[in-house]
Amino acid sequence: MCPRGRIPLFATPVALLLALGSGALFPGKATAETVAISGVRLIDGRGGPVLENATLLIKDGRIEAAGVGVSIPRGARRLDYRGRTIMPGLISDHSHVGQVNGTQNGAQNYTRANIIAELEQYRRYGVTTVTALGLNGPLFETVRAEAHTGHIDGADLFGVDRGIGAPDGGPPQAMLKVASDQLDRPTTVQEARADVRRMAAHHTDLVKLWLDDFGGSEPTKIKPEIYKAVIDEAHRLGLRVAAHIHDLVDAEAIVDAGADILAHGVRDQPVPPEFIAKLKRNGVWYIPTLALDEATFAWADQAPWTLSAFARAALSPALAREIDDPAWRMQTLASPETAAARRSLSMNLQNLKTLCDSGVKIGFGTDSGATALRVPGIAEHREVALMVEAGLSPLQALTIATGNAAALLKRTDRGVLSPGRRADLIVLAADPATDIAASELIVEVWQAGRATPGPVRLN
Repeated sequence: MCPRGRIPLFATPVALLLALGSGALFPGKATAETVAISGVRLIDGRGGPVLENATLLIKDGRIEAAGVGVSIPRGARRLDYRGRTIMPGLISDHSHVGQVNGTQNGAQNYTRANIIAELEQYRRYGVTTVTALGLNGPLFETVRAEAHTGHIDGADLFGVDRGIGAPDGGPPQAMLKVASDQLDRPTTVQEARADVRRMAAHHTDLVKLWLDDFGGSEPTKIKPEIYKAVIDEAHRLGLRVAAHIHDLVDAEAIVDAGADILAHGVRDQPVPPEFIAKLKRNGVWYIPTLALDEATFAWADQAPWTLSAFARAALSPALAREIDDPAWRMQTLASPETAAARRSLSMNLQNLKTLCDSGVKIGFGTDSGATALRVPGIAEHREVALMVEAGLSPLQALTIATGNAAALLKRTDRGVLSPGRRADLIVLAADPATDIAASELIVEVWQAGRATPGPVRLN
């Protein structure tokens, strides 16, 4: 839902709570000493008012207290961060890992080194939890476990084992070039149910299916009997289903079939009241992924944000060369896909505002990492900026990207800065609740109580 604003509890020091959810503390990285960060402006992820002159107490990678008037215990290491803002780390409900290297997609990119490099980049840009929503190979289960235990130095990782696509249809193999062990394309109900059972055996966090035909570029869609079997089997096994959609007709069909999450926004027409009511009645989460369509043209447009040091620092050398090539920009801007993306973004912005105002549950994701132009870390900051462009307040956008995003994942150990939660947070040089552009002024990123520098040096 669109955050309306809640008064956060003013915490006092309490005993450290037991670890919540499945993310574990980072062994050997979180310090056993108590760290007191004082004098900060605090955005706690709950949607309440920004707190001035607040204090955070952190110990063993967890928050012991957060609020105004917190007593600092004797012996704590004190950090005076007056003038800075602290907010929870961003949480992506829809990204991908191991799909891209440079400017190229393909199964050859699904390597441990490439995935770890992406998780490190996500964290540098303040994204402390990533959900890789499908197209994952056998390596995923191992890397995810290492991320949970802190043996990987980057964002924590959740996601979908493989996913379900249409035979000879979406998602486009010509674009993604994934291996057969990264995506299932069942042709029968029996195969579909077996694919879901296999994903469950590998402890997938969610089930993902691709429903639309990618603007008519794919000849077939998943048949209703297939996606209904996927949803039924997933629910029987206690798993939720996220669906890739673009058009209203597909969104309506998959919600009627029982999908739990719409992994993209409706981008072809305004959402009608009946559909809104159905989303609310069924408790369906809606992830708009505004940055997806913007990325199609913004780099070629040379939008001002693409020229910033913050954005340029996230680019691989190959991608930087491509977007700096005048011929590439001219070709991209002339493409019919670019014109379609502009229309899709405009409708997506309109529908997000309507759905948010109506009380639909809004999650946070960008489809970052699926293609080269959807740059990990940058896409997430563009998403909050676009939410504000859609008419949300900066604080509403930030709450969606933190507290709401954690709630979609059912992770009660992160997304909010309160006692017992993971100390996953971003230290900023200014207040993004006043100006969303300040979300890019990253001084430090803390993950499970360990601080690392932001992506660019601030003056």
